[in-house]
Amino acid sequence: MWLAWNTAAIIAAALAVVSVSLRLFGRRALVVIADVAKEVAVILGLYAVWQKAGDVAVTKITGAVAHGRWIWHVERLAHLPSEVSVQRLVLPHRALVEGLNIFYAVVHVPALIIFLIWLYFRHRPEYPHWRNVGAVLTGMSLLIQAIPVAPPRLLPQYGFVDTAVKYGQSVYGPHGISIAPQLAAMPSVHVAWSLFIALAVLRTSTSRWRGLIVLHPVATTFAVVATANHWWLDGIVAAALLPLALLICWAASLVFAQYRVSAVIASTRGESGDLLPAPVADG
Repeated sequence: MWLAWNTAAIIAAALAVVSVSLRLFGRRALVVIADVAKEVAVILGLYAVWQKAGDVAVTKITGAVAHGRWIWHVERLAHLPSEVSVQRLVLPHRALVEGLNIFYAVVHVPALIIFLIWLYFRHRPEYPHWRNVGAVLTGMSLLIQAIPVAPPRLLPQYGFVDTAVKYGQSVYGPHGISIAPQLAAMPSVHVAWSLFIALAVLRTSTSRWRGLIVLHPVATTFAVVATANHWWLDGIVAAALLPLALLICWAASLVFAQYRVSAVIASTRGESGDLLPAPVADG
């Protein structure tokens, strides 16, 4: 089980206090530690908001099955391959299915944490931008997830198998549609984060091996579909949100830059009076 939202919030607040306290000493080594503490506090604060917002947003089950059926029919009209066909490839191989269940349950959050640590220490100048993109991407996903959508595994009439329940690996339990949080299937945050990580690594890393990062979203997409936790459309919408998050952050950076310029100009005028000399009266 991941860190509870309230625990994350308490730790974030404590680290914020530590960061401010260390900065008061003014020593360089302490300032570095203070910076790390501040950034961890920000991440844990965002995590707490994400966890709590998810609990608040996904509290109803009405319409979830109908929305899942609607997605099924839209995918058939779009001639997308059936998720059932993907499941049938893996179901005969128990070890593979159990591995995919574990991948779905535990990989996405640690992968994001490892990525953020790597980015912070190896590519510090780019870190704030990508952190903000990730936060905006997750926030937009939460807004859409307020609409309950049943994942494929909760629609066995189409041939889906809940592989996690079958092998006792479910993070939700065997209670099916009655557990509201599992109805936040649209869009897939698993896919959104994996695409986000891959794009950021490709844009920032200089390693000749950086192309291998594309295996992460490929493996993630395969895992969430093969375990019947997500529809293809969940991943497609997640992919569409990423460029939108980039656009929002780009626009926000322009506005912030303009604000800073205006603030500097206003400060200069406040310190030295009018920038231009006052006109001299005739006579």
